[in-house]
Amino acid sequence: MPQDMPIAAPGSWPSPLASAVLARGHVRYGFTTLTADGTLFWSELRSADQGRTVVVELAPDGAARDVLPAPFSARTRVHEYGGKSFLVAEQKLWFVNQSDQQIYEIALSVPDAAPRQLTHTSELRFAELTYDTRKQRILAIAERHDPEDHSHAAVQNFIVEISLETGAVARLTEGHDFFAGLALSPDGLQLAYLAWDHPHMPWDAAELHLAQLDSQTSSRHIAGDPEASALQPTWSPDGQLYFTLEVNGVWTLTRLREGALETLAADSGEIGEPLWQLGARLWDFVDANTIVGVSIRDGFTKLVRMDLSAATPSWQLVSDEYPYIGQLSAAAGQVVFTLGWAGSGSEIVRLDLATGKRTQLRCAHAGLLEDEDTSQAEAVTFATSHGEHAHGFFYAPRNQLYSAPAGSAPPLVVLVHGGPTAGAAASWNASVQFFTTRGFAVLDVNYRGSSGFGRAYRDRLRGEWGVLDVDDCVAGARFLAEQGRVDPQRMFIRGGSAGGYTVLQALANHRVFAAGSCHYGISDLEALTRDTHKFESHYDRFLIGPYPERRDLFIARSPIHYVDKIQKPVIFFQGLDDRVVPADQTERMARTLLEHGIQAEYHAYAGEAHGFRKAETIEHVLETELAFFLLIMSRV
Repeated sequence: MPQDMPIAAPGSWPSPLASAVLARGHVRYGFTTLTADGTLFWSELRSADQGRTVVVELAPDGAARDVLPAPFSARTRVHEYGGKSFLVAEQKLWFVNQSDQQIYEIALSVPDAAPRQLTHTSELRFAELTYDTRKQRILAIAERHDPEDHSHAAVQNFIVEISLETGAVARLTEGHDFFAGLALSPDGLQLAYLAWDHPHMPWDAAELHLAQLDSQTSSRHIAGDPEASALQPTWSPDGQLYFTLEVNGVWTLTRLREGALETLAADSGEIGEPLWQLGARLWDFVDANTIVGVSIRDGFTKLVRMDLSAATPSWQLVSDEYPYIGQLSAAAGQVVFTLGWAGSGSEIVRLDLATGKRTQLRCAHAGLLEDEDTSQAEAVTFATSHGEHAHGFFYAPRNQLYSAPAGSAPPLVVLVHGGPTAGAAASWNASVQFFTTRGFAVLDVNYRGSSGFGRAYRDRLRGEWGVLDVDDCVAGARFLAEQGRVDPQRMFIRGGSAGGYTVLQALANHRVFAAGSCHYGISDLEALTRDTHKFESHYDRFLIGPYPERRDLFIARSPIHYVDKIQKPVIFFQGLDDRVVPADQTERMARTLLEHGIQAEYHAYAGEAHGFRKAETIEHVLETELAFFLLIMSRV
């Protein structure tokens, strides 16, 4: 490090990570899919291409190509959050097109083949496409939206079969509010799937069912209830059904063997995470006797493997060098995984299990930052309310060309993840590095209610949303300030969706943060109950309480009802096509703050929904947010 390097106030450092470069290079990898011959497919969201999601094929010889021509985009909106939107089989690719939610077919053997529309049912959305070799059909999750009645009560979910000749859609299984996890047995005679009903979310009470596929489809309940949810059913090559089931509050690999359930290696850490995106996988079969999986413990991941031929199968460590593996796929001795949360990976890595050779296939942030400018995650645990502890990842400012004045402490940005049943990961995060290279410190909080720490920690938020999550963000900021690692006068809080709600609650109920940044956040819990989509329409029962019986809590915890308690500036960012948190909520909150004399900015973006995908939007948000924080800092 140069001895005469410039000294500048933290937060004002010129950064090597320009917002325009970061935004236009913003790529998310997801749903890696290995075929038996070693060909790899994945989805790739590209902000520079108007947020379009393409499907990429990587042949065994290393040749890569985009399978989807513009303007097609592979994105399903089932549950609004979607998930895996493509299927590869018989030298064809089927995908759900974003604009009309219909299934299209592409012949992979024909160069530059044009997609052919398969389904023509405008009221249906599809996800988790599954190929049935025996009957030459596609099975899928379907979600019907009534063209006349737009309420969430009118939405129906079921499992369907789709003719590959005519595109005709027929219901196969129904009777539950939600379905997921389609897994067809190797002989095509049995279908395993997950199902759950209101008021539960899948991580609360997803049940595993097994259907016999004959002229009269019948099914039976295998496992899963409100005390122990099931996840990711998968058939072994030799026809045994495996899945994960919560055992003592931890998702654990389990198999159905001769009609009985058998728990495998219950002390492995969690082999699962909340089912926000359909089709996400955290373990897979390499061959009939070998499983490779992702073990999650205390917010970190390890890649592990299991030899099923052993007398007592147990997980063995493959690698612990990757802070957070989002999902994986395995075949023919290979495993390919993304680094980062499911559907939001920033890297794709291939591992040869026989040789141990690792190959980085894609890296969204390659060349953006040198190692000397990259801040690494430091796990922190701190005391919080009720004599309990919470967790987070701390990132110190990092810029090899600048240093802070002696005795100064950096400003802090507290990041609040969404969900709220989700989690902060220690993987490379563009937003984190955007701030740390400019001299900000960042704390990414895994408040009580976050995943990655077992069910007891996740359930701690039951009835306490807007309270315990806020306590933990405040406690984390104070913890760092008391250690002298950040400036207590220049602490900011930033969050999206449920995290945006926590931002507003923190500003209203505590005097810790100098300002807040709310990305498509919730401000009116009653309005959310009326207007939100079906998937989360009863989520509030877990987070707050039954409505309208506990309407008092919904009002008491809605920032829109006590804007006079918010005394610090707030900046809002909102997509106008958002169905999860409708734009009118955010508009009303910003307007009401201004009416009460509180500094507030509101920025809305056409063509954006719940989460920003376009490069121009991402760039504008980053630059506007930074300018807002710097303005507030200049007044302190």
